[in-house]
Amino acid sequence: MIPLPSRTLGALLLAWLALAVAGLFLSDVTELWQVCGALLAAAVLVDWLWGWQRGCPITIERVMPHSWPVGVSQNIELTVRCDEGGARLRGEIFDDATDDLLITGMPRRFAVNRSRAVRISYRALAQSRGPHQLGAAHIRLEGPLGLVSFARRLEIASGDAAFRVFPDFARIANYTLMATDNRLAQIGLFNRRRRGEGMEFQQLREYRQGDSLRQIDWKATARQHKLIAREYQEERNQQIVFLLDCGQRMRTREAVAAQGAAIALSHFDHTVNALLLLAYVALRQGDGVGMATFAHPSPRLVAPRRSQATLNRLMNSLYDIEPSNLTPDYLEAGRSLGDAVRKRSLIIVLTNLRDEDDDSLQPAIRLLNRRHLVVVASLREPGLAQLREKPVGHFEDALAYASATEYLYRRQRSIARLRKSGVQCLDVAPAELPMALVNQYWAMKRSGVL
Repeated sequence: MIPLPSRTLGALLLAWLALAVAGLFLSDVTELWQVCGALLAAAVLVDWLWGWQRGCPITIERVMPHSWPVGVSQNIELTVRCDEGGARLRGEIFDDATDDLLITGMPRRFAVNRSRAVRISYRALAQSRGPHQLGAAHIRLEGPLGLVSFARRLEIASGDAAFRVFPDFARIANYTLMATDNRLAQIGLFNRRRRGEGMEFQQLREYRQGDSLRQIDWKATARQHKLIAREYQEERNQQIVFLLDCGQRMRTREAVAAQGAAIALSHFDHTVNALLLLAYVALRQGDGVGMATFAHPSPRLVAPRRSQATLNRLMNSLYDIEPSNLTPDYLEAGRSLGDAVRKRSLIIVLTNLRDEDDDSLQPAIRLLNRRHLVVVASLREPGLAQLREKPVGHFEDALAYASATEYLYRRQRSIARLRKSGVQCLDVAPAELPMALVNQYWAMKRSGVL
């Protein structure tokens, strides 16, 4: 244990020094200053020896969730126990954390004795996905007189320290609650169920004004002696496969507000959150969902399935992927996906387009379009739009404005070429991607193309 002066000792030393200054002008104070110094030194020695002999009879247990969503604050609880009876122990505790965690509520003071344990809670917010581990707890235990404190690291069992940070599955829970209360429009989702124009028969019902004549079931009408119409719903049992870009362009980070704290989520994080939300929606509709990654050293493939366990497989496959420094090769990714997925599917390419991608992207789209329906979702950099809105006051500002304008023009031209070739494209800011993808899915279901 390392002895350290306490705040109380610091205040007493300042008072003793003030007494020494007074002794320069008042000779009667000099003797009092010497006596006080001797008493203070003796008290510090006693406090240090007593605390050193007592040691650190403290054990700490940590309780926390072992699966966290990125950008969502979680509660961690520490239980402090005294292993020996006797005097009340006082001190300060700080739980160790990595640079990727934002901690609030630390350090905390505590007082404990053998008769009871003390529980201390604080909040932590993870800024990045993947496996994480908390280290030892740091504790400063005060001496009996409160003049000297002893710093020590208390190890906590590794099983209580490891946790995994997943994409933001809290958004899926929010979607579920909104859907239950029929309040999806509040978060930008518009799910209007199409009746009478779908592809899959659902039920017979009485004819309603506005129904088309082709919906009338004439045999049922003859039996019931009243007009009976067929009602349809969107066809189920389709497949959605995400083709996820894990290259260098997805490393761009945008500052977002998360529960009162500003954190920087990468474009890749936003894309993964959108993927999981749409996967959840599609699985609830009875469609199969799969995923393939590209532009990183170890591409992964999750075969399309319709079970609710698919969402867990997707999350476990994505939680530890970080975007690489590689440039995306769309043609190679399209070939690999075409060989792996033979059944007609909706292929959603999640990427960040550049005009130089045409030589690789256009052949990949043509290859996939032979059997599949393709949607390209490209992330837009909000910083470029803000750069164009910034007043031009200097030559450097004019250069930055011109560069941003030229870049955005080339990007829009590339997306326009894709749309002209019949590919449906989304060009949205990262934070808008989840809602835009789900709304695009509903629109395609209602139109009957999926």
